[in-house]
Amino acid sequence: MPKSIVIVGGGTAGWMTAAYLRAAFKDRIDVTLVESGKVGTIGVGEATFSDIRHFFQFLGLEEREWMPACNATYKLAVRFENWRKPGHHFYHPFEQMPTVDGFALTDWWLRLRPGARFDRDCFVMAALCDEERSPRFLDGSLIDQEYVEGSGVDAVRTTMSEHQGKTQFPYAYHFEAALLAKYLTGYATRRGARHLVDDVVDVSLDERGWIDHIVTKDHGPITGDLFIDCTGFRGLLINKALGEPFESYQEHLPNDSAVALQVPLDMEKRGIRPCTTATAQDSGWIWTIPLQGRIGTGYVYAKDYCDPEEAERTLRAFVGPAAEDAEANHITMRIGRTRNSWVRNCVAVGLSSGFVEPLESTGIFFIHHAIEQLVKFFPGDNWDPRLRDLYNSAIRNVMDGVREFLVLHYQAAAKADTPYWKDTKTRAVPDQLAERLERWQAKLPDSENVFPNYHGLPPYSYMCILLGGGAIPVHPSPALDLLDDTAARKEFQLIRDKATSLVDTLPSQYQYFSQFR
Repeated sequence: MPKSIVIVGGGTAGWMTAAYLRAAFKDRIDVTLVESGKVGTIGVGEATFSDIRHFFQFLGLEEREWMPACNATYKLAVRFENWRKPGHHFYHPFEQMPTVDGFALTDWWLRLRPGARFDRDCFVMAALCDEERSPRFLDGSLIDQEYVEGSGVDAVRTTMSEHQGKTQFPYAYHFEAALLAKYLTGYATRRGARHLVDDVVDVSLDERGWIDHIVTKDHGPITGDLFIDCTGFRGLLINKALGEPFESYQEHLPNDSAVALQVPLDMEKRGIRPCTTATAQDSGWIWTIPLQGRIGTGYVYAKDYCDPEEAERTLRAFVGPAAEDAEANHITMRIGRTRNSWVRNCVAVGLSSGFVEPLESTGIFFIHHAIEQLVKFFPGDNWDPRLRDLYNSAIRNVMDGVREFLVLHYQAAAKADTPYWKDTKTRAVPDQLAERLERWQAKLPDSENVFPNYHGLPPYSYMCILLGGGAIPVHPSPALDLLDDTAARKEFQLIRDKATSLVDTLPSQYQYFSQFR
């Protein structure tokens, strides 16, 4: 059984891995993390899934401990602006879809049309996002008390994959990726992780082709049993040393570049909207992530349609005068996944494993999922290849499932006013997604007709993108014509009443976080 683990590369992926492994195995393993002092954090992964709460809970960390250190805020949804037409927006919230008489409330919405917006009619979170409310009252209590929250080190440690479809925590987080990495550095090293700041100059393989040791510039050879590649898009161990091929998704997802800005703002004046915003642009889209003292923003685009200089001009114009002195970070993205993320005694986590554009904040999710799966399939003395194969299958399913979901965003968006957006409607889609798109026009997505393996996205997520985008015609189930709609109308009224009550009583995000300063 591996007792010595060497993590190559720091940043969010490296330190999430180190912290989680120390929390899981404690002093029964040795963890050494080697990171270069010259390589910075990409920093686009500042938004998360709501499942990230399992990560912090597993580490025994409470929000009042880590959130202030990372300038973190709450995220209730993703807000899509101008994907259908100028001035239009809709939400993909962290909120389970109610059902009435066995049919999702969106099905009833298509039948009854109680209002103009499906998200406001079917979810409470849409109103809270529009009104910039916190998901917690000033006393710290949560909006939905059906969730029993653990506390610190005494909390029951759970994983995200075991909870899909059972519960939906009402929020995720925005945070500064570099600050989270710094915070987790302290967490992991206090619990015995060894931290070396050094450059890896060589990777030495044994006669079997397994990694025997890495060679560093100042500390010389570092041996280990299991090596974890967190070297980002370089894939220093998994791709370069071991030669595992990379499989591109760009046939289906052409966005390969981004330019990012960190913009200090008066957040009291601006307000802290509790969602990530994705605003459609001529050749891609712009993300806006509100933190406690600034926003993180960036333009994700395809170089086939837009050059870096034009992208930066567009982003600065979008932000306005506040962006004048902000330094631009241009990023070339490798979209797709390494064929197998676990090869011999090396496991790739983070960008070295795979990446898709951050449209649904999947970067941190991929890291978290990979670490959970590594613990789940951790090898024994015999390095049973079946455990490796199960791990690779789990990673492959998550990546391929998210790819399908992102492709749906572009297929479903009615926007088609530039060459980029016109081409989204004729670009190839994965074969199984093409079949599903046909079926969803007759029957909205459910657990039986979405991507079949765990990938972090329940059926209601697909409903939101279909109904919000507006390009794909969808229809209510014919059976609803024969059912009594009284219960459905009552459910719509309950959602309206609950949303009104919460908007009236919850503090704004800015008010909530101000009390901790």
